[in-house]
Amino acid sequence: MSERDDVLNYRTGPESEIGLDDGERLIATFEPDPARYWRDHVSLAAFFGAAAMVVLLILGKPDQIVTGVLAAFAAIAFRAVFFRSEALARRWRLTDRRLLGPQARAMMLLEVKQARRLMGDVQIVTVGGGKHLLRHMADPQGVIDAVMAARADRAERVAE
Repeated sequence: MSERDDVLNYRTGPESEIGLDDGERLIATFEPDPARYWRDHVSLAAFFGAAAMVVLLILGKPDQIVTGVLAAFAAIAFRAVFFRSEALARRWRLTDRRLLGPQARAMMLLEVKQARRLMGDVQIVTVGGGKHLLRHMADPQGVIDAVMAARADRAERVAE
């Protein structure tokens, strides 16, 4: 196998993922949901459209509200289209020992302190304060439940 380089580690997709250790068992794979991706961007467009409207009203420019709202929508739409392939390639794998992410991210399950839902995303907080975001999950609560159950199982096995 060839040596990894910084560019390969930056790219998303299976090529940028680290492999499983000997004897490590894959429990689940969490991939971004395309429908959730678009719903998240519609929410962002609505938020920034409303923010543009409020700012323009505060600045005393009510005649420019339509332009501001359309500009906010266009910016978010451009962002959604531009980043779609990259965002949807970021998958996470849960094993019986670790949570493995894109770009060679890895954390031991016993390092996981907390998992919480943020809209359609799941934020994993480690004991050391590191934060990792699993974006655009179809079932965020299911991801949280799976990660915390795997962590509890790992803690039991280590304690034995």
